[in-house]
Amino acid sequence: MAIYAFPEFDGESRRASRIYASARYPSRQEGNIFFDSEEVPNLKYADEMPLRLRSFYSVVAFRPSHIFLSRDVLGGKPLYYGSDMSISSFKSYIDGEVYEVMPGEVLKIDYTGEIQERKKFTFEDVFKVGQADVDEMVERIISSLSSYKPGVGCIAFSGGVDSSLLAALYDLPLVSVTASKAEEEWLREAAKMLGKEIEILKVGEDEIRDAVQTVIKTVETDDFLQLSIAVPVYLTMQFAKTLGFTEIVFGQGADELFGGYKRYESMDKYELEDAIVRDLKSIGDSNLVRDNKLAYRSEIRLVTPYLRWDVIDAAIKIPPEYKVRRVDGRVIRKYILRKIAENYLPGEIAWKEKKAIQYSTGMAKILKKYL
Repeated sequence: MAIYAFPEFDGESRRASRIYASARYPSRQEGNIFFDSEEVPNLKYADEMPLRLRSFYSVVAFRPSHIFLSRDVLGGKPLYYGSDMSISSFKSYIDGEVYEVMPGEVLKIDYTGEIQERKKFTFEDVFKVGQADVDEMVERIISSLSSYKPGVGCIAFSGGVDSSLLAALYDLPLVSVTASKAEEEWLREAAKMLGKEIEILKVGEDEIRDAVQTVIKTVETDDFLQLSIAVPVYLTMQFAKTLGFTEIVFGQGADELFGGYKRYESMDKYELEDAIVRDLKSIGDSNLVRDNKLAYRSEIRLVTPYLRWDVIDAAIKIPPEYKVRRVDGRVIRKYILRKIAENYLPGEIAWKEKKAIQYSTGMAKILKKYL
């Protein structure tokens, strides 16, 4: 678990007399505040925390009159509470009926379990959608990405433009897990082109089969698409953990921000702009809740530089025609990101089209035998 709390009730009273709570890395505790975020939440701004705390977060705070719960507007980090007043980052740790703290929500519950106050902030309250000068937005993106200071971490390396750009920006070793011999060869070649060290774990059917039940229990779904992504992510996190890393950098968010999905190719610029915002709004439920639950299970911190608030704010202001562009009869997705990457990467990597992780690693094909 990451954050977990449950009450003890006093005799016949419906009021909780004592709360037992814990936080396990990467979550933390500061006094009566239990949280997963880059910075300690300031309860002075509790009523508008989604506006004040500019990063992914989940927070639980025990106040004299109430329990405070909140999540960021993208809902990247999971948080649930139950009809029994228990609270957790996982639904399965809660007895009774389970409720989700919704993205952007600020919730106050008294010690009898009654909701005192509920507010909800939206994506548009935090991020101002519009269009701005492309060169200026690119500078802001590069500045924000470059300012990240790595801890004892590594980069989950796929050999595509997303992770390769991060590899060029950060002085971190690379790790990969794959079931594909062809991908392993490309990973070693790409790492060599970048002048980076890489650790690769080659897995087969046994390792993938053994991981499946743990992954299902952790991500709390048996949806095949979710599991086909979750298994390679989990194996990569576990591998990084055995190598001694406490943080792992992933390239999540690049597809949503810069137009990386295949389905974007058939959209006009208005449809694409709407689709990108819509996909960003749902990125927590679609991707990050899954990945953070896997990080909690592995006790490793998930770092997503493309999803820093400053990067999101700049990227959504870049016109859609810079994200999906037709060049010499070929449709190029993530065009503007590849143009940025040209300044840091060999062209062979910057312009290489990358398959989704479940297909490039060869794990989706193996998983179909068991799911």
